[in-house]
Amino acid sequence: MASLLDFLNPFRAIETVRSVASEFSTELTTRSSIVPPPRSASAGVAPVEAVSIAAVYRGVSILSNAIKQIGVHLYRDDVRLESTPIWVKQPDDKITRAEFMARTVNSMAVAGNAYWRVSRNGRGETVKLEVLNPFDMMINSTDSGELTGYTYRGTTDYAINEIQHLKMLAMPGNLYGLGPIQACQAELRNAKDTRDFASKWFSDSGMAAQVVSPKVPVSPDTLIDIAESLRNAQTGGSVVAPTELSIQNLFLNPRDAMFVEVQQWNTAQVCRILGIPANMMLAEAGSSMTYSNVEQEQIAFTRYSLSAYYVEIEQAMSALLPRGTDARMNIDALLRNDTLTRYQAHQIAIAAGFKTIDEVREDEKLAPLLGVPNGTI
Repeated sequence: MASLLDFLNPFRAIETVRSVASEFSTELTTRSSIVPPPRSASAGVAPVEAVSIAAVYRGVSILSNAIKQIGVHLYRDDVRLESTPIWVKQPDDKITRAEFMARTVNSMAVAGNAYWRVSRNGRGETVKLEVLNPFDMMINSTDSGELTGYTYRGTTDYAINEIQHLKMLAMPGNLYGLGPIQACQAELRNAKDTRDFASKWFSDSGMAAQVVSPKVPVSPDTLIDIAESLRNAQTGGSVVAPTELSIQNLFLNPRDAMFVEVQQWNTAQVCRILGIPANMMLAEAGSSMTYSNVEQEQIAFTRYSLSAYYVEIEQAMSALLPRGTDARMNIDALLRNDTLTRYQAHQIAIAAGFKTIDEVREDEKLAPLLGVPNGTI
């Protein structure tokens, strides 16, 4: 270790400081298994790791739960059809319709792509859909980038018309969609590193949490007893101190040790990445939000974030229907106001004549009226 004379010698001061800094760094590394993650690291965040981040899991859950609430109606020349094919109501007979929609949206949010395996009858009509694992799908193409088919799990080949491919952000020249997790690796890596570093600080840092000083001199054996008592107290025991103690926190207090501000910033970044309002992510606890502001945020979420998913689903379903028939998802359920406001809107719609009572009852998940022509009065 360097002596005081080394620091006082102007010719050796710089080298001495470097040597001491190197020794101190080596000592910390030896004492502790936790060091700040190198920012030059290029390792990506795998989708399963990204979903393990609380904010990402919450965001993906919001998207999938929202899509479960949306029904699908069929239209021809802007006129709603009364009959709906079974596969539209129940795309996969092995799982519920809600789970089918959730799997589709989760695939798009996490992988950037969703793949439906299309089953048809002898007349070429769609009878069933199955959501395939997007991470097991490979898109085949020519050297010029023209789609030729799909290979699933390296063994099963599908023709173009056997797979319905739903994409997130479609980039020119790329057959795969670009999802938020794939596009924003740097932000997600920062969120993951911060979470892991904070969670290991107290157990693996090797740093003392506090300095405990007796107010009056005590023997070394007494100091050892005090330290042992404080250590036991951390697991639920009690401390009997022979003298008054002065306790000083070192390094980081609990708030700083958990990097609260940094993790809040990371949550805000995830909100931007997934396009979800902060209040829906429970990221603004204690902030004042008026009913009007919350309603406007929910409308914006449906129009500009959730639409990336349900519009793609509409287009994919429409492509499997007879020509001229379109699938449209009923987002009214997501835009519901409070009961009074909703009923007032229903009353206006019926009075204006652009909705019948039965249509209103369907919106409210009620059975149609019996014996009332066209559901009108």
